[in-house]
Amino acid sequence: MEWSADILGIDFQSCALDVEGPDGVVRRATLVRHRPESMTLEAEATRGALLFLHGWSDYFFNVELARFWARHGYEFFALDMHNHGRSLTSGSPGGYVANLGDYDAEISRALEVIHSESPGPRPNGVAMMGHSTGGLIAALWTSKHRDQVQHLILNSPWLEMHGSSIVRRAAQVMVGPIARVRPEMVLRLPERGFYFRSISNTAEGEWPLDEKYRPPLAFPVRAGWLSAVLAGHSQVARGLDLDIPVLVLTSAASANGMVWQESMRRSDAVLDVGIIALRAMALGRSVTLERVDGGLHDVFLSAPKVRADAYARLSRWIRGYMESELPQVRQEGDA
Repeated sequence: MEWSADILGIDFQSCALDVEGPDGVVRRATLVRHRPESMTLEAEATRGALLFLHGWSDYFFNVELARFWARHGYEFFALDMHNHGRSLTSGSPGGYVANLGDYDAEISRALEVIHSESPGPRPNGVAMMGHSTGGLIAALWTSKHRDQVQHLILNSPWLEMHGSSIVRRAAQVMVGPIARVRPEMVLRLPERGFYFRSISNTAEGEWPLDEKYRPPLAFPVRAGWLSAVLAGHSQVARGLDLDIPVLVLTSAASANGMVWQESMRRSDAVLDVGIIALRAMALGRSVTLERVDGGLHDVFLSAPKVRADAYARLSRWIRGYMESELPQVRQEGDA
């Protein structure tokens, strides 16, 4: 692999992955790794590795998150999936995918690279972390590749439409015919830049965002993309039956509406956290739900005290599920 200096600067490198999908189309993704220059040879024997998947119309930029995992002894990698972030190419429809399964090949390739780049043993294997649509993609991918990921962490995963499955079914009826005939047709939906306003240091937030990779109003919503997401929601609603530990973090509250509200500084201005919490229980048999008071849509981009709480909750889960073995079940007749 040809790693080069990444846009995040010191301690980060990236490389392009050109991967052919099952449909024969070659798509470009970009793998980012956090490799601290201060890392000693002794420290390179890590506990495990983690692959992060960003949300829709987004890219990886949270260096604080990468350093958190490094402090816990995990090699950190992030994938800018095709048509997103570092993987955008001239003329490509930003954020577009016609089937969420089209991401499968690049995720699998990223994990192959992660295994080949290992500087030492990984007693805790590989974990996957996904935010928003990336959380949906991570859950679906894991359900199809059950032996490749040992732990799953989902940060405000987009598991269902606002309100209920009734809303989703109604949307499928309306969008499905358009998606089949004109999948890249742009749907004229209201544009809301409230989440960007809550996180960008050019507005109400503290995070430096590259607007080329993370536009304030997001990429255009296309019929094929929305149809693909709705199909993913349907899969989750039927149950994924994951048999690995899953952590789901969300804000404690949602804030919706067509005008800015001060509550959007301390709530999820994108998703309905109530229905997400409900759908989380359909992911598998061992699901932990953490609701973070004052959390934004990405709880790890919240105000400092709030995200400190989110990291504390994540650390507790890591200690309980990733750094300790499950107790042995006593069989009948055991002493």
